[in-house]
Amino acid sequence: MTERLDEWLFSTKPGLQANSFSSLLQSAKSFQMTLKTDEFHSKADELIAAGRFIDSKGWVPATSGNFSARLSNGNIAITVSGRHKGHLQRDDIMLIDSDGRSLDGKKPSAETLLHTSIYRRYPEVQAVLHPHSMNATLAARLFKHEIVLEDYELLKALAGIDTHETRIAIPIFPNDQNIPRLAAAVEDYLDKHGDIHAYLIAGHGFYTWGSSVSDTLRHLEALEFLFDCEIRLHGVKPR
Repeated sequence: MTERLDEWLFSTKPGLQANSFSSLLQSAKSFQMTLKTDEFHSKADELIAAGRFIDSKGWVPATSGNFSARLSNGNIAITVSGRHKGHLQRDDIMLIDSDGRSLDGKKPSAETLLHTSIYRRYPEVQAVLHPHSMNATLAARLFKHEIVLEDYELLKALAGIDTHETRIAIPIFPNDQNIPRLAAAVEDYLDKHGDIHAYLIAGHGFYTWGSSVSDTLRHLEALEFLFDCEIRLHGVKPR
């Protein structure tokens, strides 16, 4: 490929090079646009709306957090790295494949692998939301390894739970800049303990997921309330 490009550069007049290169760029942009279907734009709009709601609660300060939604063809709409989640525009939502590779030249979050791992494990999951909230940060410091939620009516907001007489554990993983290693730790936990509704990353935030953006947003809001209850119940000092 490089040899062909070099041959073209040396054998083509400068003016034609510029015109041809411009045409190549235009073709690439057109191809990227064909990947972004009406479904992509619809999911992007849902993520934008979710971002504004989550930001209004103070759960994604600065440029923290990342959100995604799976498309019917298996590709994923996900927030571009470094964008403020309360001010998202369509251009701040990019397209990746199921392995996390960019399909439009934009840069996804460093934590993209945590999203794709969830989609790979749970075929029914269609959205993943990751806030960096105060409650998640404090809960991880207070409870260390897991936070147990039991006998709360609001547990019924989580998929598959229909009674307050329920006990669930939300695991807490040490923060790690090595995302493949963190993803492997989550996978190992799931292999040993079975399905969960969410997990926390210590000093960082939490991940939750669902069958749609709206369902996932309901899970997120319910978990935020329940984390707050546990923090107030047990105090803010580590045990």
